[in-house]
Amino acid sequence: MATLALSSTVLALQAQSGFTKLEPISFSEVNITDEFWKPKLEKVATMALQVCIQQTEVETGRIRNFEKVARGKNEKHEGIYYDDSDVYKALEAIAYSLKNRSDTDLEKKADEWIDKIAAAQEPDGYINTFYSLTGLENRWTDMDKHEAYCAGHLIEAGVAYYQTTGKRKLMDVGIKMADHIDETFRQNNVPWVVGHQEIELALVKLYKETGEEKYLELSDWFLDQRGRGHGVGAIWNNPNWGPKYAQDDVPVKEQKEITGHAVRAMYLYTGAADVAVAKRDDGYMNAMKTVWEDVVYRNMYITGGIGSSGSNEGFSVDYDLPNENAYSETCASVGMVFWNQRMNALEGESKYIDVLERSLYNAALDGLSLNGDRFFYGNPLASSGQHFRRAWFGTACCPSNISRLVASVGNYIYAQSEDAIWVNLFIGSETKIQMGKVEVPVIMETNYPLNGDITITLNPERSTQFGLKLRVPGWAKGEPVPGGLYRFEGESKEFYKITLNGKEVSYKEENGYINIDRKWNKGDRIEYTLPMEVRRVVARKEVTANKDRVALQRGPLVYCVEGADNEGKAWNILLTQDSNFEVFEYKVLNEKVMAITTEAAILTPAPDGSGIIAETKSIKAIPYYTWANRGQNEMQVWLPTKINEVKINY
Repeated sequence: MATLALSSTVLALQAQSGFTKLEPISFSEVNITDEFWKPKLEKVATMALQVCIQQTEVETGRIRNFEKVARGKNEKHEGIYYDDSDVYKALEAIAYSLKNRSDTDLEKKADEWIDKIAAAQEPDGYINTFYSLTGLENRWTDMDKHEAYCAGHLIEAGVAYYQTTGKRKLMDVGIKMADHIDETFRQNNVPWVVGHQEIELALVKLYKETGEEKYLELSDWFLDQRGRGHGVGAIWNNPNWGPKYAQDDVPVKEQKEITGHAVRAMYLYTGAADVAVAKRDDGYMNAMKTVWEDVVYRNMYITGGIGSSGSNEGFSVDYDLPNENAYSETCASVGMVFWNQRMNALEGESKYIDVLERSLYNAALDGLSLNGDRFFYGNPLASSGQHFRRAWFGTACCPSNISRLVASVGNYIYAQSEDAIWVNLFIGSETKIQMGKVEVPVIMETNYPLNGDITITLNPERSTQFGLKLRVPGWAKGEPVPGGLYRFEGESKEFYKITLNGKEVSYKEENGYINIDRKWNKGDRIEYTLPMEVRRVVARKEVTANKDRVALQRGPLVYCVEGADNEGKAWNILLTQDSNFEVFEYKVLNEKVMAITTEAAILTPAPDGSGIIAETKSIKAIPYYTWANRGQNEMQVWLPTKINEVKINY
């Protein structure tokens, strides 16, 4: 596909609106060379997607449902009413994966699926195998039956597949469904509240790809339907859930707190942020900022996970962040990546990428096993050994969702504004960015997050003036998360450093970015070093689950202690105040990591029952995302610092 270049019209709108500060560079324009991420892209392509294909085609009836609709013989629907969405997410992940790694067989499989999907579309553009097989007369009668949700994932898959391959067939299916929905609801002003949000953000993607204004208007229309008493269906009739569960209790522009189902919320707010940019609507923007602060300041795990409650797969009350019972769904962490990217684009502030990075490297990446063939639905921060990864789930949203996120990591590295190139994530990669009339090839080399050394080489076709904005992570400046829900103990002993062509360079720091604005020449080389010291993290006192406990963080990675590295135990450890930490190369299976070791008190009952024996031993901590890959065993992220918090008699 062609090199991404912002049009003069888009840039002019940005300058006039005061909203969009930057436009993310698409995955389709980025080549990943990174030693940390490239193997994970390979695992998605060769393992995770193969699991999804096997489950979708053979083990479950997802593809068979499309075949049955096309045959038109009144056959029985298999599975759950929202299962179509998993097919679309898998196709989207395949699209990203094909960009990262050419695979003729995988592309052939995708084309085969797409043919079957297109054959199952109704003449009026409607497509949903559940209603096509159980009775079209019942379609659009229950707002929580995920029809628009499935349509959103269809649209996203179609756009992604077109961007990678240039093939329009799936996108055209999505366009026909979007047109059907628009004619059915917006154009006739028939109220409809989307029970499980997703289509809102997908419609904005379709608008950007096609230039058709009606898709943006439909997204805005769906957003405006919420909070006006239109909701009808299962969630609204459930006394334990109700409108708040689907963020339908008040209009979106009036929302001030995070409520309900975490994944639905993330998709909703991503769509709202997208529409805020496109329509320059400060009503959405102000609401997004307020809700974002409620999430990050009071309702987010140190891993970047959200949605602590399993009963509603979402939020309960402020500071309710249990560890062993944490729900923290993988899909919600994927949604945090989406939403925070859009918030960064709106305001150009690094704090949003700080949260994105935390969610990506910890709570989201934890959802994918190191071998790529097992998954977590929930992501607890402690375990007595009952948790384990699975090959599939009855509701199988997470395997394809984490697959599409990892495969599309190129979406989140770079961005541009009219006068600057922005570097948000530190991932070895190459891209070309058009700055005015000059194409600027960019090469980033790094071994992040194993170390903090980053080299960026710019090769403009000719000398040209623009800004290079490098994110300074909050954790590199002594702030683990915005808002103070968590803080580091003690003072940092290391600081970030930057040079240009081996010499000191002058710069400004604005909104969490180093800005080097100058005339750049071919071969200019930035060397940027981030401090990677081990820091102790403590939580606000309101988070009672973490009272008298600390977590360990190095760079963007949160660590945990797992029984596999510590004589089978993780709950009998007492971390002392004067612990000194050392970092060393280690492997969890075949994953190369930097592990942490320190001396700690290991507490056990005396054999005669007379008391407690404390023995000083060396313990190991590993990156949180690598746990539960060596069988079921104990794990803790938050380690006790007082004896009353240590579990001894077990």
